[in-house]
Amino acid sequence: MRDSLAPVAPTASAVSLFDRLPARRLVSFAAVLMLAGCSLAPTYQRPELPVPAALPQATGASGAAPAQPEAPATDVATVPWREYFPDPRLQSLICEALANNRDLRVAILTIDAQRAAYQIQAADRVPNVNASISGTRQPSSAPPYALGTQVTGGLVIPSFELDLFGRVRSLTEAASAQVLASEEARRATHISLVAAVANAYYTVWADRWQLALAEQTLQTRQDSLKLSQLKYDNGVLNELELRSSQSQVEAARVARAQAQRQLAQDQQSLAVLVGKPVPAEWLPPAPQSLAKAAPPVASDARPARGKAAEQFVEASLWPGLSELPVGLSSEVLLQRPDVVQAEQALIGANANIGAARAARFPRISLTASAGAVSNSLSDLFTDGRFAWSFGGSLLAPIFDAGRTAAGVDAAVARRDIAIAQYDKAIQSAFKEVADALVARQTYAEQAEAQLAQAQAEAARLSLSTLRYDTGVASQLDLLDAQRALFAAQQAHIQAQLARQQAHISVYKALGGGWVEGQGQAKAPEQTAAPAQGDVAAR
Repeated sequence: MRDSLAPVAPTASAVSLFDRLPARRLVSFAAVLMLAGCSLAPTYQRPELPVPAALPQATGASGAAPAQPEAPATDVATVPWREYFPDPRLQSLICEALANNRDLRVAILTIDAQRAAYQIQAADRVPNVNASISGTRQPSSAPPYALGTQVTGGLVIPSFELDLFGRVRSLTEAASAQVLASEEARRATHISLVAAVANAYYTVWADRWQLALAEQTLQTRQDSLKLSQLKYDNGVLNELELRSSQSQVEAARVARAQAQRQLAQDQQSLAVLVGKPVPAEWLPPAPQSLAKAAPPVASDARPARGKAAEQFVEASLWPGLSELPVGLSSEVLLQRPDVVQAEQALIGANANIGAARAARFPRISLTASAGAVSNSLSDLFTDGRFAWSFGGSLLAPIFDAGRTAAGVDAAVARRDIAIAQYDKAIQSAFKEVADALVARQTYAEQAEAQLAQAQAEAARLSLSTLRYDTGVASQLDLLDAQRALFAAQQAHIQAQLARQQAHISVYKALGGGWVEGQGQAKAPEQTAAPAQGDVAAR
């Protein structure tokens, strides 16, 4: 058996090949192939999170942080909005908004535009083949200088750049990152729209409760004014107390007008979000008239105000939103679409550095054509002669007054700007999530306190009414108790609304509301997101 390390004599075909292609040509050819696959773009590394490693915990009334749940936290970004918002009316509104909202439509069309731009840029990586027919008619260069015609037709490759230093490839990667950034912008618009519709829905609900409260208060105060007017006519009541009752009635009318205006405006805002007029059956249910729920007027024309008001403030105003188990790691912020969009912009800026660096090196462009040539157009494809051509050109920058060097500096500066914008997006997301977590906890406690205050004011009104009937308290004391109860009821409704909106803010801030498969796309040639700790040096 021949030793494997022994030299082997070259075959005749190999010798002829080396004769035709000398060693230096083979080396040059191999170098060209190696350069065609290189890139001058810096290796991308994701920046470190510029925020604490864990999200802050909301503290309770005692100031202590809640106990950690034993079960692992659910990824909020994977909770579908249909699961989080069980109200069928709200679900119908969100569906219509996703179908008709103009901002979302613009975001979707922007993706289409970026995809088209990517296809245009990616087309530069392959030769473009065109069909061409050209002709010339000119005098001959030799006597008798007769006129001659030459017609050429066939396939032409006008110009194809050999991407030796990765310029075209870097530009394509930057265009791919723009496609993914536009997709994340669409996702952010989707999530914001879901949250905005939910907020508007519960705002309309609160407006209806405020209007019902104002109407009930107005009816109660009008009944009191009738009684006061009767007492004044009989000389039992002085004019000061009568005018105080009239002022209370007018204040209730003002509150009702304000509630009607706010309800109409918020319904219009909801219609703008949905993109069409909202059907009545999709609006929040109107509360029952509290004046009808009040006990009948007693023999002395005094309604039992305290009992009706207490029933109102204890009513269940809102359907419960499911509690969100929130993970404490700050890495949950990396799932937010605005953060991903900022990172894609950073990836694109990093790739543009490679294109700017490659512009400092020579460019080799190739042209080719193959077809037929004839002395007349009619004989071009019947009696024409086959003809072909192949050519190349090299363009190397020598002196450009620092243009290409400035281009590299500009690309690096834009990359550094993108790093700062990415850090800012992370910090803004951290603050938004932290604020939402605190708001969810504190607004729940505030709503409970507002309810307790309203109940206390209702009991105070009952006692004031009893003292007024027995002559112990004045009518001014009674009117003051009525004003305090009305203000406490209004504040309780606002606190309930703020509590609901805080739940929605947590859901939105953690990237919830996006359903996988609803138009989410992947741009070609975009590699998977690098692991944490992998942008070029700042």
